This record gives sequence, C-alpha cells and structure tokens, in this order.
Amino acid sequence: MTAPDGVRYWLPGENPDIYKALVALQRAVGRGLDPELVELIKIRASQCNGCAYCLHMHVSDALAMGIANLKVSLVSVWREAGDHFTARERAALELTEYVTKVGERGVPDDVFTRVRTEFDDADFGRVLASITMINTWNRIALTGGYPAGLDERRT
Repeated sequence: MTAPDGVRYWLPGENPDIYKALVALQRAVGRGLDPELVELIKIRASQCNGCAYCLHMHVSDALAMGIANLKVSLVSVWREAGDHFTARERAALELTEYVTKVGERGVPDDVFTRVRTEFDDADFGRVLASITMINTWNRIALTGGYPAGLDERRT
C-alpha cells in the first residue's frame, strides 16, 4: 500500500492469515481486563518504543472511551503523577516498561513481586499478554513505516 506522501508501507492485511491470527490474539488477551488499563498499557509501550502510529491510535482510543485528557497526558510520567494512577495501573505501567525493554535489564524481582500483589494469576497473564501484543504491533508499525494518523483498522 502507498501512503498519501508516496511512501510504501506494509499492512498486515497483505498477509490475511497472519493478520487475522494477530487480531484474534489481540481480542483474546484483553478479555477480562479493564479496557482503560489496556489502553494505558498500549500508550506506555508505544511511547517507550517511539511508535507514533500506535501512540496516535491509542491516545485517540483512550480519549474516545472517556479516559481523562490529563491522565492520558501523564502516562509518560506516571511515576511523578501522584494520585492520577491507581496502584494497579502503576504496577501495570511499570511492568510495561520492563517487558518492553526486557533485553536491557530483564524484569527485576521487586517489580515482579509488586505486580503480582496487584494481579491474580489470570489477570497477570492478561496484562503480560497485553504488553507483548502492543509490542508486536509497535514492531510491525515501526518496521512497516506506518505514519502517525493512519488507522489501518479503518481502511
């Protein structure tokens, strides 16, 4: 597919079996988690990865679902944002950062323990799967050269 600026980029839809499997997995991992938490995870991972395409998409989704603009604006500085994030959200955001950059330093035991105090086994698995899925989408968008503002879900 060619973008309006003439740049060629790859869409997962050009490989429908792969795309359908990724979309099915995306739908499955979020079931049972608070949708607001899932969007915060997607925003933070996209910030860490520098994925403007996914960041634009998920900030737009977060605002459309009613997450306060101030909260969305503070995701990148959640540690300094005080009471704007719950303990559960802070745990998920911290895990998101470590899993997104897992090759740099792994996931420290204290982070793992902190996250496990906030999430039972099933929800921990959902959070971890949500983090890995957005990292997958970030890598597809970054490698494929997706421009910010494009939303392939609407093409």
